[in-house]
Amino acid sequence: MFRITFAASALAVAGVAATAQPASPAASSARPPIDRGILHVQVILDKLGFGPGILDGRGGPSLVNALKGFQESRGLKVTGKPDRATLRALYPYRAARPTMTLELDREAFTGPFVNPIPEDYADQAKLERMAYTRPLEKLAERFHTTPEVLSELNPGVRQITPGTKITVPNSLPSSRAYPEDATPEWRATLASLNVEAKVPQAERIVVDKSEGVLRVEGPNGKLLGLYTATMGSARDPLPLGNWKVLHVSPNPDWKMNPKILKSVSNSKAAQLIPPGPNNPVGVVWIDLSKEHYGIHGTGEPQQIGRAQSNGCVRLTNWDAARVALMVKAGTPVVFRA
Repeated sequence: MFRITFAASALAVAGVAATAQPASPAASSARPPIDRGILHVQVILDKLGFGPGILDGRGGPSLVNALKGFQESRGLKVTGKPDRATLRALYPYRAARPTMTLELDREAFTGPFVNPIPEDYADQAKLERMAYTRPLEKLAERFHTTPEVLSELNPGVRQITPGTKITVPNSLPSSRAYPEDATPEWRATLASLNVEAKVPQAERIVVDKSEGVLRVEGPNGKLLGLYTATMGSARDPLPLGNWKVLHVSPNPDWKMNPKILKSVSNSKAAQLIPPGPNNPVGVVWIDLSKEHYGIHGTGEPQQIGRAQSNGCVRLTNWDAARVALMVKAGTPVVFRA
């Protein structure tokens, strides 16, 4: 059984203290095994609103960012490492075990599913929904991870069916008491992603380009949450400045407009891509006063902080949904270098 102790060396060696520097080809070709100690820290941070990215029991830039955010929020020295003071501050939350056992019910296998999802936007527009490709992908998003990690956590499971018991990261929220004015569909989406309902309200959102993070701030700039984000590219840079939230659109469709997207040829026709977790903007669009820009989710959580975007701010679906609960029309949003 893993216990958070004051000896940080084992976690650091296992990769918690990894920096944002790219790994060497030799290092990236051999994935380290899942470390339950690291997974425990990830699970606690995830529950507290400091998104470590995918719950995978491994270190990396997203976990470093989450540790920095937690340290700042607690008035600790900001190191991005699981040092003695940080482990002491995490200790009260140790009851949040790193994994849990789940017996799959029929709902886990209820679609629709679309496999494969076509690459061409014109073909995507013909779909009824940009749905999950398979039950394993649906389960992975529910537990803030990937199908690959679920497979690693369950080496003896060759096939999943209703009644199968599997081990999953413990992403369960403390509450699913979502806003009463939310639509039934949005409430179902939030529940399916294990999004925490008891979240503080943001006084300001800060998107920090140099740090690669989205900060949720409260009174006097107090840090309430922090998430690694993908923001802009050389071709579509982040529009620095002061903006505000106009509205939140749950389960949005997305208009692919070649006149706006520099990565798409102008010879292509505009397309309306249907809603779904694999929609290019994910499960939610937080519309901003900067025209054509927003904060949104993605169907590829493993790419957050690694791939580029079309200028917008992209989070994992579960983090984007949590941020959506913390903002409202008029919430200030700052894009800074």
